[in-house]
Amino acid sequence: MHELFVSGGTLPEAYHAALAALHGQNSVLACSDYGTRQKEASVTFVSGIPLGEPMISRLFIGDARALEQYRQEMLDGILDFEVDLGNWEYTYHRRMESQVPWAIDELRRNPDSRRAVISLRDDTDMESGSPACLQSVHYLIRGGSLHCKVLFRSNDAAKAAYMNAFALVMLQKRVADALGAAVGTYTHRANSFHVYERDWPMFDAYAKRIKDGANLTYNYAGDWDALMEDSKAEIAETVRRLREGR
Repeated sequence: MHELFVSGGTLPEAYHAALAALHGQNSVLACSDYGTRQKEASVTFVSGIPLGEPMISRLFIGDARALEQYRQEMLDGILDFEVDLGNWEYTYHRRMESQVPWAIDELRRNPDSRRAVISLRDDTDMESGSPACLQSVHYLIRGGSLHCKVLFRSNDAAKAAYMNAFALVMLQKRVADALGAAVGTYTHRANSFHVYERDWPMFDAYAKRIKDGANLTYNYAGDWDALMEDSKAEIAETVRRLREGR
């Protein structure tokens, strides 16, 4: 199995390097649970300045509204009620909500601590047809900065990884702000970083754009942050309708 490690300054630089690495070195193998094939490798990508601009990648499926909704899902639990209604088995927020305050308290207790690990694996995952992909989030304060290291058992490289990383960086910032620390590096590890066969043409196009040096980013500050802010009312209405079953 290919083991790939890449890094970049900004979050898009690191993510695009991961896509390029996967495109260049992967194994094509069956994904029998879903009746398809995948291109796969184990990949770790590191962003040295995850809040650095430009912060938004153009290589993900979605727009500012989708990114804002996903951020709210992970950080604020706006769709946790789907678990209560029995529609979803879990949300990342529901599994993390009690652990994030504990991690902050642990790092206040001892800024040198190695114990501030949030675990998302649950016993129910052993019987589930869709167990949690995100397994753990580890925070460490080193040199006055809060570093974040996440582990995914499985991560859709072309469709999910960037949105996952963006939301986790936003959570990292929230934790860092609570601790009065700077935001340090963001490390994203996926034991199975993969692209399904139906998405191979899109993946090829992404890789070509990266290789050709195309403009693949937007600024977050002063650009997408405003677009995401503007989408909040529409998201709130969507959530209200979902909650009411309409």
